[in-house]
Amino acid sequence: MLIVTGYIHLAPADVAAFVEDIASFGRTTRARDGCLFYAVAPDDQVCGRMLVVERWRDQAALDAHLAADDTAALVARWQHRMTANLAKFDALNERALLAG
Repeated sequence: MLIVTGYIHLAPADVAAFVEDIASFGRTTRARDGCLFYAVAPDDQVCGRMLVVERWRDQAALDAHLAADDTAALVARWQHRMTANLAKFDALNERALLAG
């Protein structure tokens, strides 16, 4: 499993429009084969920081998502109005939070 997490930074004036755009995109993304979890939510609207958390079955599923037309369209709409600090992690030992 892969975990993608980090922040997207926007101008505060763009947060509402981005949240609206990402809501529709998120519904489509969560329906993709291999998407285990996908969420983008405001972390600090005053400074325009959005928290991103994704879980993908494997690299092939993430690659398919990144190559999808709607992903390219979202990036094209927002790439000049945002910066991102995202990282990908391999999760090899998944267990419940309170498990030993």
